[in-house]
Amino acid sequence: MKTKQYLAIDIGGTSVKLGIVDETGAVLAKAEESVSFDGYETPILTTVCKAAKAFVEAQNLSPAALVGVGVSATGQIDSRAGTVVGTCGNLPHYIGSPIKAELESLFGLPVTVANDANCMCLGEDWVGGAKGYTDVIGVTLGTGVGSGLIVNGELLRGATCSAGELGQTSIDYRGRLGHYGNRGSLEDYVGNREIAADARTLYASHGVDKAIVDCNPIALERAALAGDEVAAQVWRDLAVKLSCALMNCCYLLNPEAIIIGGGVAKAKTLLFQPLQEIMKTQLAAPLVEHLEILPAQFGTEAGILGSAHLALNTHFGETFRA
Repeated sequence: MKTKQYLAIDIGGTSVKLGIVDETGAVLAKAEESVSFDGYETPILTTVCKAAKAFVEAQNLSPAALVGVGVSATGQIDSRAGTVVGTCGNLPHYIGSPIKAELESLFGLPVTVANDANCMCLGEDWVGGAKGYTDVIGVTLGTGVGSGLIVNGELLRGATCSAGELGQTSIDYRGRLGHYGNRGSLEDYVGNREIAADARTLYASHGVDKAIVDCNPIALERAALAGDEVAAQVWRDLAVKLSCALMNCCYLLNPEAIIIGGGVAKAKTLLFQPLQEIMKTQLAAPLVEHLEILPAQFGTEAGILGSAHLALNTHFGETFRA
């Protein structure tokens, strides 16, 4: 018996990833196209629709062979309307994009849309590092901080589909001024640029003048593994900052697992070892006894898998917590 298949679309700030995913989580085909090829003169959604149509045709699939479409999209997403309502980046013509309406018109299939961090969390919960857990915090660390929350097996979306923005929670009420006028938001301390700037400052305090390009997470990982104590301290400091936000989440949600992905998480033990030590010594016993802190299993495929899972759940009539 042929498995049901879904078109999965992952819209990022520079490219769109496309996949055909079946109901078991197997990725049967995939492709990637730039959405910034002409400096965004062509609206991102226009490029996405064109690429998705060409991708389906290249697989010798008619829309009738597909059951539904799932979309992971960067930015703030109104999942009910399937539209983009905000973004921290400079993406012309993107805010207001009617993703759901355009794709439903194009394919004649039900379309579900969620932000990329939520889809990462769903993908990991379905067939990745969080498989088998019902209460999960998923975090992506890169240019910024993305996160998704699964509570009692369901994606927590909130009243306006804005729940789970861990990156905007404060770790210092007198801290750095953030994008929204808030102070001390996690994202302003553990994003790639912020890590590099803080690392450069730390090196300077030790009498070392480091170029900013030598303070990115990849360079810091290599330096720490080679025995550079300043670089190792950067990772320990990062774990302290991240733990502040994660412990708050633990006290609120009592998760079974925290899944961490993104470029920064590739440092593995440099980040995970001090983070686990802090969490296990500073959390109350009932919260930490069964808590797992795990690396994400999927990289670039996380959004594809999560968006497919979103479509699958919608197709079978399951609902996410509002």
